[in-house]
Amino acid sequence: MAHVLFVCLHNAGRSQMSQALFEREATGRHTAESAGSRADPDGSVHPPVVEAMEEVGVDLSDRKPKRLTDEMAREADVVVTMGCGDECPYFPDKRYLDWDLPDPKGREVDEVRETRDEIEARVKALVAELDAGA
Repeated sequence: MAHVLFVCLHNAGRSQMSQALFEREATGRHTAESAGSRADPDGSVHPPVVEAMEEVGVDLSDRKPKRLTDEMAREADVVVTMGCGDECPYFPDKRYLDWDLPDPKGREVDEVRETRDEIEARVKALVAELDAGA
């Protein structure tokens, strides 16, 4: 079982979608969490993200952004970064993937759907790879 950490800037869009889609795809075979390098724990997931995810049967309305900690990164087998650059902690014994995806902040739901669909494809490939033991 692998543990994946999805990291973006605010943990209010890309990383939240990634965690939720990963959990759905992995169905308990692997675990995931998400965080943001600048997350505001009093914030919320962007409304267009919530709407786009509801369309595929995933409810993010009650999720709150979490700030990234070194402990989270240490516990992960794979760290997937999405736009946090140098603000993401680096641990040499971890596998890192960088997914270049547009930030959904301030975007219309049509654009967020495109990002959601791209994340879903990448998540499916990652879960398949982890299932194969790569």
